[in-house]
Amino acid sequence: MNWVDQSKRSDYEAPTSRGKAAFFDVDGTLTSEHTWKGMIDYFRQKGTRQRTHRAYLGLHYPLWLLRRAGLISEGTFRAPWAAHLAWYIRGYSVSQTQEIWDCIIDEFFSRVWRQDMLAILNDHLAAGDRVMLVSSGPASLIERIAEKLGAQHAIGTRFRIQNGRYTGSYLKPVCIDRYKASLAWQYFQEQGVKIDLASSTTYADSIADLPLLEMVGNPIAVYPDEQLSAVARHRGWKIIPSEGG
Repeated sequence: MNWVDQSKRSDYEAPTSRGKAAFFDVDGTLTSEHTWKGMIDYFRQKGTRQRTHRAYLGLHYPLWLLRRAGLISEGTFRAPWAAHLAWYIRGYSVSQTQEIWDCIIDEFFSRVWRQDMLAILNDHLAAGDRVMLVSSGPASLIERIAEKLGAQHAIGTRFRIQNGRYTGSYLKPVCIDRYKASLAWQYFQEQGVKIDLASSTTYADSIADLPLLEMVGNPIAVYPDEQLSAVARHRGWKIIPSEGG
């Protein structure tokens, strides 16, 4: 069975770190669906970006066959899906996309929230923990979701902006796999926020989230895929929902 070797928290942790954080993946963890489906649903209802839609699905669906055959990793499979969502908002201004994000949150995400996970997120907020959403989805959308949920921090895949409008390209790296961990830690370092990773918690559903789970002392597999479920059982990690529960 292939999985990433457990990384050392000491690679991230500073000796003077303090304060707990709760890191939440979004797709499959806080929701039962994926961000890209919400964006497709929005533009399909508007009847726009049809050529973009055909190109997006035509390019990415073949990757599913490669993943199924075990020729590419989960992170390699998912990264282009996240990066090329930038195509859909090419030419839009920042203010226009904020309206799009609000519509997607109100009309799509409202149907797919995992209520048990929202309750856990609220428990962390009530306890005074720093809550961060960490997603491969568009950074500005994830930031807007964080605002709606009351989470203090959010990171995602950044899309390039020029002259106030999105160009249709993205800024490397895609926030997935090992970059979820490194970008999350980099964010707190740049903000001057000291985090005690040993007492912090990560909630995530995919084997592609393994580095983010390994970064903390309390990794929790949430509705995990088959590979992550195997890793969680092997390492004695908590699983939500509990097996047999």
